[in-house]
Order: sequence, then C-alpha cells, then structure tokens
Amino acid sequence: MSSPSSPAHTDVITRRLILRPWTTNEATAVLDDARPTHWAGDFPAEGDRVIAGLFEQHPAWLDAYGHRLIIERESSLVVGSIGLFWPPSEGVLEIGYGIVASCRGRGYAPEATQALAEFALTAPEVHTVSADVELSNPSSVRVLEKAGFHRWATEENAENTARFRITRPDRSRR
Repeated sequence: MSSPSSPAHTDVITRRLILRPWTTNEATAVLDDARPTHWAGDFPAEGDRVIAGLFEQHPAWLDAYGHRLIIERESSLVVGSIGLFWPPSEGVLEIGYGIVASCRGRGYAPEATQALAEFALTAPEVHTVSADVELSNPSSVRVLEKAGFHRWATEENAENTARFRITRPDRSRR
C-alpha cells in the first residue's frame, strides 16, 4: 500500500451505489475490450480506458484511496468510475469521476463524488479534496456543487477552468 494509514479495501456504500476498488483483472478487461455482463452496455467510457491504462504507472491508484468502479446497488451494473489521484500533495487530493451516458441524469455522479470525498477526508494525510472543471462542462460543475464542493478559483486560460474543493471540517476555518 502506498499509505501506511490506508484502510483495508472496503467498499464505500451510498443509498443507491457501491464504490468498489478496481481489480487488475477489470483494468485488463477494459484494455482488452472485454465485455463482462455486469457492465452497463456503454461502460467503459473513454476516461475509464485512460485510467485503466495508467494503473501500471500509478499502482497507488488501485489502493484503498484510489480509483473505484461505480456500481448500481439495485442492478449490480458498473455504470462509471470515480477516483482519487493518490498520493495527496500537501494535504490536497484530486478527484475525478464519470458516469456512462446511458445512466446520466440520475444523480449518481454527485452521490458518488460526495461519498468518495467524505471517505478521502478520513485519511490523516488529506485535508482537502479538489477538482478542476472546464466551464464548458456545466454538468460537471453542477455535480461538484451538488456534492458539496465550493468554487474557489476560476482560471481564464484556454480551457476556462473552475477549481472546486471540499475541506475537512476541522480545517475549513483556516
């Protein structure tokens, strides 16, 4: 494990979702274009393929505070993925997420994002979870707002990026 304080590989469970760490077999299936029956018809999305291809370079992303598959509790289908880009930098950990097109509009992304951010903030070495979003992607901006993140900066560059964060309650007054 990349962090001595990492908990065992436990699932993060919400009212409607299970956030379960990827396995190396699942990453291989994504890269090999395999189609397990427990995946939504349009999983994996392009972002999932990119992440699966980076696990070898970033093995910590497979640890407890790394990347997870988003699974509908009711159907047991994998409908997306969400991840923490471990290790943190000066107490700040970045999060990224994606829900396949066929399952968008159900509130899964904010539900998963809020749950994984809360989980990340339990790590002693993490006080803030952050995300950068292109303003041309208003749906992603709304996901972060619904998940309790706050916009703290906007960068007027080629991407016009908004920076969001959520901070552990004991650090929010600093």
